[in-house]
Amino acid sequence: MVSQPSRRIVRGALVATAAVVAAALPTAPATAQPNAADALKKYNELQEQASKLNQDHLKAQDDLKAKQGELDKAKGDLATAQQAEESLRGQVDLLTEATNSGANFSQISALLVSDSQQDFLNRMSAINILAADNAEALGKLTDAVNAADAATKTANEATEASKKIVAEMDQKKAELDKQLADAKKVYDGFSAATRNQLAAAGDMSNISVPAGTAGAAVSFALAQRGKPYVYGSNGPNSWDCSSLIQAAYRSAGVSIGRTSYAQAAAGRSVPRSDVRAGDILVYYSSQSHVALAIDGIRAVHASTEGVPVKIADIDSIGPISVIRRIEG
Repeated sequence: MVSQPSRRIVRGALVATAAVVAAALPTAPATAQPNAADALKKYNELQEQASKLNQDHLKAQDDLKAKQGELDKAKGDLATAQQAEESLRGQVDLLTEATNSGANFSQISALLVSDSQQDFLNRMSAINILAADNAEALGKLTDAVNAADAATKTANEATEASKKIVAEMDQKKAELDKQLADAKKVYDGFSAATRNQLAAAGDMSNISVPAGTAGAAVSFALAQRGKPYVYGSNGPNSWDCSSLIQAAYRSAGVSIGRTSYAQAAAGRSVPRSDVRAGDILVYYSSQSHVALAIDGIRAVHASTEGVPVKIADIDSIGPISVIRRIEG
């Protein structure tokens, strides 16, 4: 079993970008770490791949929640339909029993047993009412049976879909664990000085933010500087990249998705030349990492475990895939 400290190091491979880690590395003679460049390159490749697996796993969790909601609704619909079916079936049984006992006379029998013209009319009225009631009850029963069948089908489909999603989650988790184990081997080759430099909190100065929703989100994210990155964490004491962005906008009263994939589709797209505070910066073609712009130059993000939430140059974090604006 991997110890907790080692596990924290393993998880550190998730979201850091190549440029962020490279910028954090101390300058040292080539002889101090002969394979440092190759190790860093390999480490960054593993990080990017692990980052995507992390977001895939989070997306599968969201998909499972949505599918569970469908299943719960289908079960509720089924219970309602079954209850209606049971009630209506009882009504139909009573009408059938009445018919079998002779309550539903034919027109001829009504005429034969009637004592008078008014008695005949009364009996005919009763026959028509009984027939109408029986037809209505049978129609409602048919509708209830059909509704129950449809709800059963939906529930079964949702159950099977949930099973597939759970299997996908297990697969992604296994792939992620392997990726992190590989990254740990590379991380273990870094010097203590390198690790200490990566762990530095960076710029902790007071930064002015604009008014409004975007400013409130940025203010929240900046307040998280120095807190650790932890795989899959949702705060408040630690974060991963997308949970930090989600929480920042939640604090400003705006709901956005949990994953970087969902955040890459939030709001509207803006060009790099128009970046301003509060814009969501989505990195890599896989859209597996996100940061929050402070202005047109800097961003705050949770990069990787071992590297706390900190400020970085927007273009140093990695290749930008898309930029999304939530407000304005």
